[in-house]
Amino acid sequence: MTGTGIGSAVSSESPPLLPAPGGVHPSAPIPVQGPPVGQSVRVKLGETDADVFPLILGGAEFGWNVDLETSHEIIDAFLERGGNMLHTADSFSAGRSEHIIGQWLHSRGLREDITLAVKVGGHPDNPGLGPVNLVRAVEASLTRLRTDRIDVLYLDAATGTATELEETLATAEWLVDSGKARALGAAGFTAAQLVEARIYVSAGYPRITVLDVPFNVLRRHEFDADLRLVAGAQGMAVTPSHALEHGFLAGRHRTRLRGGLSVRGAQIAANINRRGSRTLRALDSVGTDLGVPDAAVAVAWLLAQRLVTAPIVNAYAAAQVEELVQGVGVRLSRSHLAEIARASV
Repeated sequence: MTGTGIGSAVSSESPPLLPAPGGVHPSAPIPVQGPPVGQSVRVKLGETDADVFPLILGGAEFGWNVDLETSHEIIDAFLERGGNMLHTADSFSAGRSEHIIGQWLHSRGLREDITLAVKVGGHPDNPGLGPVNLVRAVEASLTRLRTDRIDVLYLDAATGTATELEETLATAEWLVDSGKARALGAAGFTAAQLVEARIYVSAGYPRITVLDVPFNVLRRHEFDADLRLVAGAQGMAVTPSHALEHGFLAGRHRTRLRGGLSVRGAQIAANINRRGSRTLRALDSVGTDLGVPDAAVAVAWLLAQRLVTAPIVNAYAAAQVEELVQGVGVRLSRSHLAEIARASV
């Protein structure tokens, strides 16, 4: 009897499979054609005009722990997986992060495809949010980034330089009206400052629509009840920074290193304690259950929190981008969230 099933397709007389032209084995995966799957995954960035992937690639390591070539590989990997928003600051590596991103934007010709966010106020040449320094900081960032506009301009109030909020918003209004900034974000603002800023909106000043707050499973206290209440009432998009707590929540560092520590090493070592170990074990357990790495679980935990739109994440290598992006597709159950909450108290 002549068979018609799969088993009959290969008989003892069938010729052996030979490598395809170019050395690719016939059983190798077929290359994915067309746009990235993640390109269809978009969320509204608050009241801005931007639709973004629910994960923002940060440039805090660019020019510091990551060189130019590797930085560009990381950004490429992020875009290949559907990412479309980059975040940097004029204070990151004294402006080198902006230079690196600017070179990438120029070489790839993808400025129109990217939502670009920049935090200003911390550069030593233009510190604070006073009118003169704010304008100078934005102009310097635009030059380093090789662009004519910033899509989300984060005003960093945690610089320690006292400035009247009305003066800052008046200057920001000019930046928005002139097209140098499209939307405003806040970093380091207290709940009271956000309320004050919204009052000034009635006088015609632009609204702050995006909020950056250090927030992760180990730093829940910084996004306190008052700040949550105000952010929710104002309909702000929350973009938490320090999503992986300087890399600790990726689970690669679990014991203290001997000898002198780098700045990053000291930041990681600060969490190597009982609470940190319990938290990593919980992330391990949930990650094993779902088949994803700890970093993805940490990202998924943030996305499960009310008000969070898109966490800001940093990567040291292109391979780490895959781990982080997996968190977007993970949905934590109530039992998973409860397990993580118990471990991180």
